[in-house]
Amino acid sequence: MNTKDSAEQHSQWKMQVFERFMQILKAPYGDFQAIWNLANAINDEAGFRRTVELLSAHPLAKNAIQNRLLLGAIDLQQLHALPQETLGYAYSDHLLRNGLTPIQSQIVEDEYDYLIVHLTEVHDIWHVVINADISMAGETKLQAFVAAQLRASRFSFAMLAKNLLKTTVEDLDLAEQLMDALTEGWRIGKQAQPLFGVQWNTLWDIPLIDLQAKWNVLPSTISESIAESLSNKCVAASS
Repeated sequence: MNTKDSAEQHSQWKMQVFERFMQILKAPYGDFQAIWNLANAINDEAGFRRTVELLSAHPLAKNAIQNRLLLGAIDLQQLHALPQETLGYAYSDHLLRNGLTPIQSQIVEDEYDYLIVHLTEVHDIWHVVINADISMAGETKLQAFVAAQLRASRFSFAMLAKNLLKTTVEDLDLAEQLMDALTEGWRIGKQAQPLFGVQWNTLWDIPLIDLQAKWNVLPSTISESIAESLSNKCVAASS
């Protein structure tokens, strides 16, 4: 392919991305078809390969990608019967309260399929793990977390840009809340252990706070609680 053809293809790709971005801006909040359309347009081959390469530097992610590990069928009522402090209860309660259902595992044929399917099926688990609700601010917090974890994901940054622009146009009063959520999600994503490839379906009966501590996924409320606890212990030890 000559330079002219390559430049023309890149120009066409940018135009398609801009068109899909405008579609998702016009779409109602939570329009998954518009989200998928943007994902399919913006995830170019080079960016995808870079993301896979970065993820594969970590054993959990590398194993998951190589073996196409998926969560399988999830029984929400069974999980909801677990003790309230467990991951399984917190996840099932999050879905049931919000009228959501687990994303069903799909057959994947290549690394690209697996990347998209795995991120989709763990989406609501990550919501719970980082303590993000399903409001615009909560989704912004999660997308910032994903962007920090994946680093090379054009889609995550595009979703952040979409949320900020929608807020600018439709509800500027939410701007401070969204920026706080973005900052918090980015902070947690940068400090946390890589979560891509974690087999959460083997951890349902583990206390959520134990998993957050294990993977260093500490929302500010938990961080403050731990800091206060440590401070109290220090005071007690010195008295």
